[in-house]
Amino acid sequence: MSPLKCFGVELSPDNMAVAIVYFVQGVLGLARLAVSFYLKDDLHLDPAETAVVSGFSSLPWLIKPVYGFISDSIPLFGYRRRSYLILSGLLGALSWCLMATFVDSKYSATFCILLGSLSVAFSDVVVDSMVVERARGESQSTSGSLQSLCWGSSAFGGIVSAYFSGSLVDAYGVRFVFGVTALLPLMTSAVAVLVKEQAVLPSRVHNLTISSSSFIESTKQHIMQLWVAVRQPDIFFPTLFIFLWQATPHSESAMFYFTTNKLGFTPEFLGRVKLVTSMASLIGVGIYNTFLKNVPLRKIFLLTTILGSALGMTQVALVTGLNRQFGISDEWFSIGDSLIITVLSQASFMPVLVLAARLCPSGMEATLFATLMSISNGGSVSGGLFGAGLTQLLGVTKDSFSNLALLITICNLSSLLPLPLLGLLPRDAADTKNMDSELTKLS
Repeated sequence: MSPLKCFGVELSPDNMAVAIVYFVQGVLGLARLAVSFYLKDDLHLDPAETAVVSGFSSLPWLIKPVYGFISDSIPLFGYRRRSYLILSGLLGALSWCLMATFVDSKYSATFCILLGSLSVAFSDVVVDSMVVERARGESQSTSGSLQSLCWGSSAFGGIVSAYFSGSLVDAYGVRFVFGVTALLPLMTSAVAVLVKEQAVLPSRVHNLTISSSSFIESTKQHIMQLWVAVRQPDIFFPTLFIFLWQATPHSESAMFYFTTNKLGFTPEFLGRVKLVTSMASLIGVGIYNTFLKNVPLRKIFLLTTILGSALGMTQVALVTGLNRQFGISDEWFSIGDSLIITVLSQASFMPVLVLAARLCPSGMEATLFATLMSISNGGSVSGGLFGAGLTQLLGVTKDSFSNLALLITICNLSSLLPLPLLGLLPRDAADTKNMDSELTKLS
């Protein structure tokens, strides 16, 4: 019998573990709407404050190299991957338990959301290191298939949880949803047994005299190796572009307040919208895997950025009520708009992951990939904070939306600003292969 495959990748136990961890990342979206409604209705925060809370809770994603270094260099109970997956799952369960029981202020909420974010970020680094070990030296097509498996699993998890994320808030309240969400990270702990990993000999773990000196040497070696790799023009310039591409401001928080406070969208309906966007994300992965994984990066970014900016402007029609003049209800317009934009954004983000995965030299997979992704995440957080600043500057609050159309316009036009820097990206797959060979020499 031929082995079972998904997105062209054989579902070995290791790959199953990777897929399930990404599935958990997607299914944790069950609490996303509950968090938004909790910050808005229970803690009475303004859109700008909500955006700032979201930005701070994303900080664990900015120090992913630390987790990569820990995972690569410090075996825990004899394992570099399994043990950290187990601990990550337990930490995530603890954070959502606290949200379901004790949290009652924006500071404690931010701390617990940050704790849950740390859990997901650490497990993400561990499984990413497993992915890049397989992607290194492979073709762009094979690397693309591996990333499609990861993000397809995440999108499927989002689909599974999407509708219930709203209906459960409507029926039982946000605390109940937080309690249910606390069970999901335990799946990450459970799948650690599927990871095929050579145990580190106890003598090497517990010999303190040797381990302390080797740890210092390992630290120095990793830092130097990371510095040499990151400052290479073939890595630095594409990474700079990705940061700037992600750092443009966005208006998600303000739009959430507008759709709920002004248009009266219920949690149950927003759950349906989330179901559509989760399916759209999976479609975006499928489109990339089928049609785009061999297309040069520059062409993908150019096309998707221009289309995304143009289609993003359709939110102005929703804010001004223009859609109703054409007989399109706010609900249907919102669903269609979210569907198209999500497909585009997912298809445009996949090449970022593929490029980053194939740049990692042997021996520091988790550390370098985590560094590149942290820089990308840093851009995204910066974009969120810029958006919060614009929201505050334009006077958009939970009750005032007179300048929301202007905010949306500024955010969408700003997404075009990085396009003149497309030359920082490699031209085609051959350029990426040259990067691989250069980095192999460095390692």
